[in-house]
Amino acid sequence: MHSTLACPRNAVWDGVALGQWVANLRRPGGLGTDPVRAGERRRALEAIDPDWNPGWPVEWQRHYAAARVLLGEEQGPADVLPGVTVNGVDVGTWTAKQTDPAVWDTLLPEQRERLTALGLAPRPAAPAAPAGKGKEAGAFERGITALTQYATREGRIVVPRAHVEETPHGPVRLGTWISNTRTRRNKLTDQQREQLTALSIEWATAT
Repeated sequence: MHSTLACPRNAVWDGVALGQWVANLRRPGGLGTDPVRAGERRRALEAIDPDWNPGWPVEWQRHYAAARVLLGEEQGPADVLPGVTVNGVDVGTWTAKQTDPAVWDTLLPEQRERLTALGLAPRPAAPAAPAGKGKEAGAFERGITALTQYATREGRIVVPRAHVEETPHGPVRLGTWISNTRTRRNKLTDQQREQLTALSIEWATAT
């Protein structure tokens, strides 16, 4: 069902505090002081899940296992939107975070190998913002990311003023951003107007 022993510490299964039990086994000496018995226990756990005691955070392994369940059913690479969950784990948000170049570079080779096997790869780095406009350009790109995500999910662009869109890079007050961008439309670059037009924001080129 879960395809992993990377369960939360508070996980209880059939009345057994499974999460705490596995956490105790991961501790130094958790398999016992007898080398032979400890080896038998380790092999028994590895037969269930080779990554039962990963060399990286257990939470990462739990998210990876959920992503493996979902993406393993796909024929080739697949885009998973934030909010898509498996066993209560938000696979969409997690995979988007892992493929962020800044995060990807911090992963161990073994972690990257596992993600690559699922068809995941680091996203191309964002182009450098024009000199002197880094903060404004960055805010615009975050807004475009949030707007694209919203449009893909909802199939339309009717955003309530108070709506906040959760993105891999943090929350974006999308309704407010649209209102502010409308006010500043005459200050947008041609490229920014084209991006908005591509999303059917007709007022992007208004005067």
